[in-house]
Order: sequence, then C-alpha cells, then structure tokens
Amino acid sequence: MPSAPAAAPEPASPFPFIGGRPCLNFVATLGKRHATALERLPDPDALARWITEAGLSAGADDTPVRVTEGDLTHARTLREALYRLVRAAMAGEAPDPADVTRANEAAARPDLAPQLAEPRDDGTGPRQPLRWTAERPGPAALATVARDAVLLVGGPLLARVKECENPECSLLFLDDSQARRRRWCSMDRCGNLAKVAGYRSRSRTGSSR
Repeated sequence: MPSAPAAAPEPASPFPFIGGRPCLNFVATLGKRHATALERLPDPDALARWITEAGLSAGADDTPVRVTEGDLTHARTLREALYRLVRAAMAGEAPDPADVTRANEAAARPDLAPQLAEPRDDGTGPRQPLRWTAERPGPAALATVARDAVLLVGGPLLARVKECENPECSLLFLDDSQARRRRWCSMDRCGNLAKVAGYRSRSRTGSSR
C-alpha cells in the first residue's frame, strides 16, 4: 500500500477525539490524508499532549508524560501501520505483513496498568480515582493503542468503522448510531459543513429559476 503523503506540521493543533476508539483517535493525528496532510505530532511535546488528552497518561494528574524523539519516531511509524491495517481490513484486502508484524510487536509490549488512586490525607477521595501506571509511560501508551487496534481489526466491530464522507476529511470513526447511518466524523465538523453547502446549493438553484 502507498505510504502516507508528506505532512505539513501543525503545531499545537487541537486533536480530534471523535473516532470512538483509541486507535482511531490515534491515526487521526495525521489529518487530511487525501490532500496536503496535516501532521498533528510534529514534535515529542505534541505526542505527550496527545497521550495526556487521550486519557492514556501514566501520571496521577494532567502532567504530560516524558516523550523522547525515539518515542515520536516509533509513534508515527506505528500510526501509519495501524492506519493501513484498518483500511485494508475495511476493504477486505490482505494486510501488509510488515504492518501486521509492527502492530503485533507493539501490542506485545508492556502497556498501561490501571491503578486505584489512594485517598487524600484528609480522608476524602482522590480527584481522579483511576490512574494509569507504567515504567515507560510513552511506549506503554502506544502499546495500549496497538492492542486496541488489534482487537478492532480482529473483532466484530470492524464492520462499523467508516470514513467521513467529506471528501476533504480522512477521519475514521466507529459508527455507534442506532441505525448505523452515521455519515460524518462529527456533526459539529463535517456534518455542519455539508448542511451549509447543501443550503447554499439549494439557494442558488432557487434563485436561478
């Protein structure tokens, strides 16, 4: 399969968390794949922010995890392997063996372990009762994402994974709507744009009569 297009960095870009699965939110860190791709992980700090905002931080608070350049390189490579795996599975195609190996190796690494936070000294409960722990938080977060991708690709929910119908958007999402008719990554994003475009088109047609 072709590699990802060259990506323009997008520093401090807001991360879309609308995929419905950690792995789909992770592959969304490269946006607009069908045009000039937007790299939302331009540096280690951005990856640390994504891990924290995704709820995969191994700290007891919202302090970003420490991420190295090596972690960033691993993350981007893993991200593209997971993206190709999901797209191949959606299309009913055989995956690239190298992508399968990379996903399996990442998923086999130690991932985040859930821990109950201890009560405060005054006897009150912690602000966040559940936290995550790992010896290496960055790689552990990526292992958690890889395991999620393996379970998604190999499970029954794969049939509900769709790509946003906006031709300028490449976000993948899990359709959890009751009728399974969701078309857009988000009504606040592409759904609203489609409604506005439809309204303008109807207005032009009406005025030309």
